[in-house]
Amino acid sequence: MPQIALQGVRGGVGTTSLCAGLGWALAALGERVLLIDGSPVSQLGMHFNLPAQQENGWMKALCEGEAWQHSALRYPEGPDLLPHGVLSHQHALTITGQNAAIAAPLLQALPDLQARYQWIIFDLPADSLPWHETLYPKLDGILCVTQPDANCHLRLSQRRFPAGTRFIINQFNANSRLQQDLHQLWMASLTQLIPLLIHRDEALAEALMMKQPVGEYRPHALVSEEIITLANWLLLNLKGVRS
Repeated sequence: MPQIALQGVRGGVGTTSLCAGLGWALAALGERVLLIDGSPVSQLGMHFNLPAQQENGWMKALCEGEAWQHSALRYPEGPDLLPHGVLSHQHALTITGQNAAIAAPLLQALPDLQARYQWIIFDLPADSLPWHETLYPKLDGILCVTQPDANCHLRLSQRRFPAGTRFIINQFNANSRLQQDLHQLWMASLTQLIPLLIHRDEALAEALMMKQPVGEYRPHALVSEEIITLANWLLLNLKGVRS
């Protein structure tokens, strides 16, 4: 019953869209999935028909001393969702400061949630927050989302990654010689690179505009099929970690 996180090596690599698509794909394969939005930007819910300014969420509830459980939502035929919630300026300062204990009530409940869900997946921003340091040791793996470009390549060489981090290439353009070269280089140098590619596909951008996970919006699109392949890869490689 794994709990994992998706986190971009930088912003703009499509982490949240991939997280939404993966949650949908695992649910389509019969898995019980909970997606938790761990980003103050609070965009994960937009893939599941929530408003752009989703006021309520688990982090907002904790900042206001309320029960985070009341924020849980169920998406028909898909994963359950804990949106982050839009924070006030003061609350945003609280979670970006040194108060790593702000998320403690949710993190302490993870063992109970594991009894209900086969997968718990966090969508994390590229820039880690203090409470993420408490989360990382509880995870069975981190999928670091990358895009084959010079910016990501530089960050991969400069940054230290938590134990258990695997890398996945997103938005791959097969017509780009640079991306082809970086892909070959990373295959040789990134020992934890997942041997799958998620290609750039307009269906992913369209799905967000339609406020749906891409597997629901365009189930036969190339990117939907590749995310299903990723879901099956995770089932084979991580499903038994807590059995």
